Amino acid sequence: MKAIILAAGQGARLRPLTDDRPKCMVEYQGKPLIEHVVRALRKNGVNDIVAVRGYKPEALRCAGVRFYDNPRYSSTNMVTTLFCAEQELEGDVIISYSDIVYSPSVIQRLRATDAEFAVVIDRDWRRLWQERMDDPLDDAETLRLDPDGHIIELGKKASSYEDIEGQYIGLLKIAASAWPKLRAFYHRLDRHATYDGKDFDNMYMTSFVQAVIDRLMPVTAVPIQGGWLEIDVPSDLTISVSLG
Repeated sequence: MKAIILAAGQGARLRPLTDDRPKCMVEYQGKPLIEHVVRALRKNGVNDIVAVRGYKPEALRCAGVRFYDNPRYSSTNMVTTLFCAEQELEGDVIISYSDIVYSPSVIQRLRATDAEFAVVIDRDWRRLWQERMDDPLDDAETLRLDPDGHIIELGKKASSYEDIEGQYIGLLKIAASAWPKLRAFYHRLDRHATYDGKDFDNMYMTSFVQAVIDRLMPVTAVPIQGGWLEIDVPSDLTISVSLG
């Protein structure tokens, strides 16, 4: 199994901390964010790790990690960044955002699923969102499940807490058997269409996952109860999360 870390972004809302480094090199609990991600992966035996860089690539350093680059990072989004490492999209692959930190137990739960396409969701998301912001609904997105634990909707603007059965955290696992279908599906998508209001190059990962759900294959939720944190603004760096 390998992991691909999407690490192209600057993180403008973390300025001035990101004036001279990409977002994933901002420190939390004394280490760059990406080092927390790599540690959680290696604790679970995932040692083949790739990161896709973009903003200030020369400042992204992490021992034992292989690098690809998204030269169009400033005008593209997560899905385009992932496919900059398309030759790595084979075998079982964990895909992680680089502006999140999480306990190794989160990776353990993700590794344990045998689903072709699995997405980690936090059932206890509201506790964390209340710590991060005055009104959790301002930022939270929809996530609805069917009775079998498959995601049927994610990534939309939530109008009530009933729309949210968990929160997508930016961590996925895709099995080897799914990649031929997924790569072909991605390349067949209409380059001139919009996806949740974004053009093809700026498609959100949640929009891509929703398209997969609607048109290709089931996506299985892997529920957790906390144990992670998204770093988006400076105040997030003050929130204490146990990373095991």
